[in-house]
Amino acid sequence: QVQLVESGGGLVQPGGSLRLSCAASGNIFSINDMAWYRQAPGKERELVAAITSGGSTNYADSVKGRFTISRDNAKNTAYLQMNSLKPEDTAVYYCNARVLTYTWKSNAIAYWGKGTLVTVSS
Repeated sequence: QVQLVESGGGLVQPGGSLRLSCAASGNIFSINDMAWYRQAPGKERELVAAITSGGSTNYADSVKGRFTISRDNAKNTAYLQMNSLKPEDTAVYYCNARVLTYTWKSNAIAYWGKGTLVTVSS
């Protein structure tokens, strides 16, 4: 089985920065794509940023130029560097990964973390 654990959330003032981490562990053969989603109170979940195994990235328009997604394949970990944070960035941030396990090496399965809360407020 595979587990994803997010960390790095917390309270930050507008204009500040945070770095989120997502560590994957378990029965992992390889990880294809990794992504960060977020869900604000009363809002639907949205894709924030995604990165492929080769390092190709894409971002939501609302965070482009402010957030950067990266990954360390040796550690099975993804990161989200968040700069110039705004109150509207307040949300629970979830990590998603498409994983090939040793059990099913030819079938990528999506796994989710339980989320980490980011609050942007003065």
